[in-house]
Amino acid sequence: MTAPGPFGFIEEYWLDAWQRSVLFLDVLRQRGNNYHAHKADAVPHVLGFEAELVRDGRKLLRPVNYLLVRIIPHEGTTIDPGKPPFVVVDPRAGHGPGIGGMKKESEIGVALAAGHPCYFIGFLPEPVPGQTIEDVCRAEAEFVREVAARHAKAGGKPVIIANCQAGWQTMIVAAAEPDIAGPILLAGSPLSYWAGVRGKNPLRYLGGVLGGTWLTTLVGDLGDGIFDGANLVANFEALNPANTHWTKPYNVYSKVDTEGPRFLDFETWWGSPVLLNAGEMQWIADNLFVGNKLSAGALRSQNGLRIDLRNIRSPIIVFCSWGDNITPPQQALSWIVDLYDHEREIVANGQTIVYCLHQSIGHLGIFVSGKVASKEHREFVSSMDMIDLMPPRQSSRASMKTLKTRT
Repeated sequence: MTAPGPFGFIEEYWLDAWQRSVLFLDVLRQRGNNYHAHKADAVPHVLGFEAELVRDGRKLLRPVNYLLVRIIPHEGTTIDPGKPPFVVVDPRAGHGPGIGGMKKESEIGVALAAGHPCYFIGFLPEPVPGQTIEDVCRAEAEFVREVAARHAKAGGKPVIIANCQAGWQTMIVAAAEPDIAGPILLAGSPLSYWAGVRGKNPLRYLGGVLGGTWLTTLVGDLGDGIFDGANLVANFEALNPANTHWTKPYNVYSKVDTEGPRFLDFETWWGSPVLLNAGEMQWIADNLFVGNKLSAGALRSQNGLRIDLRNIRSPIIVFCSWGDNITPPQQALSWIVDLYDHEREIVANGQTIVYCLHQSIGHLGIFVSGKVASKEHREFVSSMDMIDLMPPRQSSRASMKTLKTRT
């Protein structure tokens, strides 16, 4: 072999770059193939667990595209029928279902490992024509009642873990029907949409800059009554263009020998958007993100029922992060100070609210990261019985002031 000359490192660099480029392009080819294979599935999802269908929302009186499934534990996992069941609800915010149970170390995984029966509420990629957000909330309530009936002898009502968008949906359900659920864990869920810090989290300013929700209406009209979730995914991508167009692809390129499988698993979920009815998306934009009616108590059902979060009797656990630029802590927590001026009011109303702030994890990491699942979610699961029994009480006089200051 000829010894390299003084500029041999240049030849080595370009050879390495060429090889990496070929491998990187092959990873992108696989991503495209995975998209088409995933789209061809009758019920596309990214769950890493086997499941059996329990209830089909398309067969309800008001049909919706949601499904309730029972998670089948891995071999060797022992389930205690006396423990309360867990119900994981995934967000329908542009992406498909399964992110709450994508890995063994996940929300579903830690619940099963602790011996709890586990269920999952997911959805199909296309909505039922005419379904509304209220129909979806009714379906979730029906699913939770089904789980409770199947575990009537358990030591508590079903525990609900609601990720992102599923958080506000579950809170609406719990406010309308406060007796059906046990503790509710909100993971990265926005509830107070106008809250934030000046100069940060640009999505807060989007509605004002664009002049309201006319763009949502336009997209729904152009879609002939269908809103493509790819528009929501594009919003998420626009939050950090440097990550979208450079950091993420370069991370694969620089570690192409090992990073491909992880990248492809994630992109199967991230790159497969689902559809919503235009009316559903318009309701969300008008009433929540621009109208901010949830924490204000201004939402009403079709039959006139006022949705008041103070009606909730389940313990509420909020898990959010300072590193989350999609649901910053202000949007995850400020509903508390919107509803209550002092802790005495929380106690008098009989509510138990616990919140946990991570210092750095990003939005998706809250319910995707194996490290977060193996630590934070495992602690939540192990403490859930204690939280369920914890009476409402006032902590230090400074804590409500601290929450108002930090949010």
